[in-house]
Order: sequence, then C-alpha cells, then structure tokens
Amino acid sequence: MKENAPCAYCSLPAVKERMIAENALAWAFPTNIPITPGHTLIAPKRCAKALGELTADERLAILELAEKAMAALRSLYGAEGFNCVWNQEKLAGQSVPHFHLHVIGRKEGDAGLLGYDPRSMLYRTGDREPTPESELLAVRDAMKKALAAHI
Repeated sequence: MKENAPCAYCSLPAVKERMIAENALAWAFPTNIPITPGHTLIAPKRCAKALGELTADERLAILELAEKAMAALRSLYGAEGFNCVWNQEKLAGQSVPHFHLHVIGRKEGDAGLLGYDPRSMLYRTGDREPTPESELLAVRDAMKKALAAHI
C-alpha cells in the first residue's frame, strides 16, 4: 500500500480539532465550505489519496461513520435525503489528496449545490434522449470484458 505525504487533513491542527466522531480507522469532521449545514467529511486516519488505496477495513470504517453522520444530520438538521460522494483525482474535483467521503444532508427547499450540482452530471436531464437499449447492452458487454481483464 502506497503511503502519501501528509496533507492538510493530517497536518493542520485546526482540521483535527473539528473531529466530531472516529473509530479505529476513520474520522469525521465538518467541511470548511459546507454545501448545507452539517456537511460532513469522513476520511481514513491513514493518508491515502484514492479509494483503491484503502483497505477493506478502512472502507467499512468510513461507511460505519457515514451511517452515524446521516443519523445525526437527520436529527439535528432535519435531513430527508443525502448526497454521499467523493471526488477522485484533480480532474474530478479532488482538492485535498486524502480520500474523503462527503455526507451532505438534503431537505426540501435547501439551497442545493450552487454552481456544481452532481444531479445535473449524474442524471440525464430532459434535454437528452435516453440511450437505446442496444447501446446499453453493448456498454454492458464491453464493461464485462474490461472487468474480466482486471480480475
């Protein structure tokens, strides 16, 4: 497993002081630029940049804290739904080279993601035609072949 140089999450005392929960392998803290109140980041304690660098135990530890953060956001801020997302690599918006899962509580009428809405990227909008089923099956077959090559 490749070890990365310490990043802001690992080296800045102010970030560590924001810790709201932890377990043996991960910790949770509020982001300094929240999208909605309580927007929480969950990161492994070990400085690993990408999902593929995490151990299975670290991944489970992160998900355990995500569940707890969602329960707290429901209780404290009335969250009715959640965006749980990570950005991997600079091109995808990762600004700190330490894997971190964003847990963003959502409720009817919140301000949303101004200027960057993953829903506009993840879901097809009305101005795009659905992909024909035959193309989806071709993608399926190509992905299966690519996955088999990596197993």
